[in-house]
Amino acid sequence: MTYPLLLTLHLFAALVFIGTVFFEVLFMAPIQKRLPDEARQALARHLGPRVRAVMPWVLLVLFSAGLGMAWHHREALAHPAGSAFGTLLLLKITLATSVLIHVITAMTLMRRRRLSGLARDRIHKSVFCHMVGIVVLAKALFYVSW
Repeated sequence: MTYPLLLTLHLFAALVFIGTVFFEVLFMAPIQKRLPDEARQALARHLGPRVRAVMPWVLLVLFSAGLGMAWHHREALAHPAGSAFGTLLLLKITLATSVLIHVITAMTLMRRRRLSGLARDRIHKSVFCHMVGIVVLAKALFYVSW
């Protein structure tokens, strides 16, 4: 698969994932607190299954394309301290790996019916912060040097 195709797939999947996380943290979480229980349950009943059906595929594309792109930059990753690009890319990959661990943790807790509202909120906020860092690093890769 060519690098431009991997990049395009990665960007579209990132758009969906980051958009979902931003929407959840900035809009849904604050609004849900103000909704009556019946409306909140109806929203969860209709929105939750859709997110759970789509998001694994989005993550598969996002991380698969990311791995392909990382393979393309394997020389920079072999010696990350040798360049700003290598260092920032390694940091971006580290944050992305942490996001994946967060998602797997949330999915595991949800399947075991042990994902409390507090844990869900903390995971969402942590992923949100990670995603902000990843987006900043994605741009910095091409503009920061030392």
